[in-house]
Amino acid sequence: MDLPPPSRPFDIDVAMARVAEAVRPYPKAAMFALADRGYRSPFQQLVACIISIRTRDEESLPLSERLFAAAPDARAIATLSPEEIDALITPSTFHERKAHQILAIARRAVDAFGGDLPCDDAVMRSFAGVGPKCANLALGIACGQPRISVDIHVHRVTNRWGYVRTATPEQTMAALEAKLPERYWVAINALLVPFGKHICTGTAPRCSTCPLLDMCPRIGVTSHR
Repeated sequence: MDLPPPSRPFDIDVAMARVAEAVRPYPKAAMFALADRGYRSPFQQLVACIISIRTRDEESLPLSERLFAAAPDARAIATLSPEEIDALITPSTFHERKAHQILAIARRAVDAFGGDLPCDDAVMRSFAGVGPKCANLALGIACGQPRISVDIHVHRVTNRWGYVRTATPEQTMAALEAKLPERYWVAINALLVPFGKHICTGTAPRCSTCPLLDMCPRIGVTSHR
């Protein structure tokens, strides 16, 4: 079924409001769901994001909760062995490597910062395995800083909208920082993760029932539902 071309210019304010309404029935992105359940310290958010790398939210969310139920903070995790952490976060992808990374973060949090991590970008990114996505998620959710975290969903959707035209998530983050109103910097990840998982999917997106149908140019979409 052919779809009509956009009938109005793309408007980011309208888009974000419509997306917020459209994703209400779906589970929240893992880091935001964890914050709602009380796991919102910078340390917990950073560790949970590491667990989530290359791992679906449906797996990473309960694994993070299992780890924090056994050892809720840096001091408790620092007393565990890599093998004990590994057992708690399996089957997260690369779980053995992540166990060593998590233990190193916990030990430094205790030794250098008294048990938690400061709301400091340089500190967050100084840990092995921590890139801008996880650092910005932790700083945005735990610290309330205006930070944009770009994963594959944010990258794909914003390029389909034509709001940015980039080749990599890193380029998308830079483009959004230059263009996106700051009030949406944290929200864009919270909204576009469930939107990208359930509506604007990687293959055959649900364009015919999408709330942005009248203004989305559907760049790169070759088939749809």
